[in-house]
Amino acid sequence: MALNRERLMQVLDRAHSGPICEPFKWDTEVIPQTIAAALKKYDLVKTCDPDNPVNQDDDLADRFFQAGFDVAVEVGMLCLDTQRVIKFSREEIQHGLDAAPAEFTLGEGKQKVTFRHRGLEDPFPPVWVAPLSIAVTEDLFIPVVEGIVRESVVDCLEGPSLQTIWGSKLRAGSPYELLAGKLQADLNYEAIRRAGREGIGMYAVGTAPTHYGVLGGYGIPGGYKPERDIVLLLTPVEMKTSYEVLHKLCQTYNCGGITYGGSWSMIGGYAGGPEGAAVSCIACTLLLYTAYQASNGASFPYDMKYMGNCGRKAQWALGVVFQALSRNTHICANSVLNQTAGPATKMLLYESAVGMMNLAVSGATSCTGPRTAGGKFTNFITPLETRFAGEVFKACAGMSRAKANDIANRLLPLYEADLGKAPKGKSFPECYDVERLKPTEEWQRIYDEVKDEVIKAGIPLN
Repeated sequence: MALNRERLMQVLDRAHSGPICEPFKWDTEVIPQTIAAALKKYDLVKTCDPDNPVNQDDDLADRFFQAGFDVAVEVGMLCLDTQRVIKFSREEIQHGLDAAPAEFTLGEGKQKVTFRHRGLEDPFPPVWVAPLSIAVTEDLFIPVVEGIVRESVVDCLEGPSLQTIWGSKLRAGSPYELLAGKLQADLNYEAIRRAGREGIGMYAVGTAPTHYGVLGGYGIPGGYKPERDIVLLLTPVEMKTSYEVLHKLCQTYNCGGITYGGSWSMIGGYAGGPEGAAVSCIACTLLLYTAYQASNGASFPYDMKYMGNCGRKAQWALGVVFQALSRNTHICANSVLNQTAGPATKMLLYESAVGMMNLAVSGATSCTGPRTAGGKFTNFITPLETRFAGEVFKACAGMSRAKANDIANRLLPLYEADLGKAPKGKSFPECYDVERLKPTEEWQRIYDEVKDEVIKAGIPLN
């Protein structure tokens, strides 16, 4: 879907002419007060049900959608650089949703993959985008990417990200970042060539802490390709934008490409508890598709207590958000699953099993991940947990929410006590043969054991 110039200019103009609001007031008054009022209006206060982490109440999901829609209309999106609010009418937001594609493709040739709006318990296979932009060292970048795209369950490529460029420290917003955008494209191309996955669709650009990574790597000779790839527009919390994001939007327009709009909301943050975070995620998603003309993406909850979303409250909120979007729009919604345990641990796979299953039955079109060890450590990402998460995601397409809820309640007790103190695990070179791209015997054994456990719990990986 080519970006519409009139809608783009409308956003830019309103970023300079909308109502003034200071970020502190936005965070401490506008967001919490508006969300609290919407929760009360739609009788959503204290509806979180941790005993049933996979929501099965359609009416509840619909009321959350209406609350989110109200908040999106009332609040809008704050541009941090101008401290002005980009406001949209209800009709404009609905038009933004209607204009979004219900189906689109990324990639080219044999690697082309179809993203399609999915209903609840939909048997159509979801799309697995891997990995997240976890930092890796330059010497391991190609082996990590090659190992990940060798996994047939991986449909598209996003991360990882670079910390250095030709040995020099990569500094956000500096000329180093501009160079890094192209370097990541070069390294990706070499890795996918080695893996035999030429043409795989990519999310641009993993190494782009500001807009310079996109300007340096997307739509230029030898870089990311507008006709094959999609540009990441990650917007600040809660419901904000910035010149950095808008630069990426304009570059996408100039190159004739399409956009991914993403954000998150913190349980325990300005939006409040899991109910408030769910409303914020829905509102933000509607604004992302309106302001950025997104083809893919969404906003998703994290729990500040452990900086992940694989616990009961976060899983409940995650399911409600994607069920609300699935039932009330035709968008191709994408989530991120934020695991907290590291490679070569059972906990990482348990977190992945519960979260990917919930997203599959709750109507997510696609998911990007994994965020192994919460993305906190350099080189802590491997192909094996990427394979496991993708296998679960696709195997659970068509499963009932009732069955998924039962399985989640079997698996959550295996790890939930360790949320907030998750095991760090081992880095890629510590649990993989970097030359052969094979897991160590220990990591393979853990994978095999957990796979057997989740099969017995009811996930059809066999």
